[in-house]
Amino acid sequence: MAFVIDDSVDIDAPAEVVWQVLTDFERYGEWNSFCLECSTTLEPGSPIAMRERLMGRRETRQREVIRSHTPGVEFSHTMNPAPLGALRSVRSHTVTPLDAGRCRYGSYFELDGWLHPVVGGMLGSAFRRGFGSMTAGLARRAEQLT
Repeated sequence: MAFVIDDSVDIDAPAEVVWQVLTDFERYGEWNSFCLECSTTLEPGSPIAMRERLMGRRETRQREVIRSHTPGVEFSHTMNPAPLGALRSVRSHTVTPLDAGRCRYGSYFELDGWLHPVVGGMLGSAFRRGFGSMTAGLARRAEQLT
């Protein structure tokens, strides 16, 4: 069974504002304490380069590939699978309009492959904290802009 983090938050900001914050990659460092830098064109098949803070001050660089992109709605990316099916992941971001001036942000991460229990055991709590802080930061930033 895969290691999964599936979280969502209702945000008191229009979907367009949340999408703008989520895809303004040059400003990630201003509100995102997990993914400090990010760059991509969001074109499927193109790279997404990230600098992330997983544990305390430890930073890692991650380069993945854009898997899907529906402007204003969602984008996802995946790591290049490790040899022999050892490890693979997918991460997606979804913005869904709710009622007047509100929306829901969905954050999904799945780590699979025969090595995932080791990686999930070592980094699972750091992933949960990191993705949770990104979600909270996105909500704060979007609500401030509204």
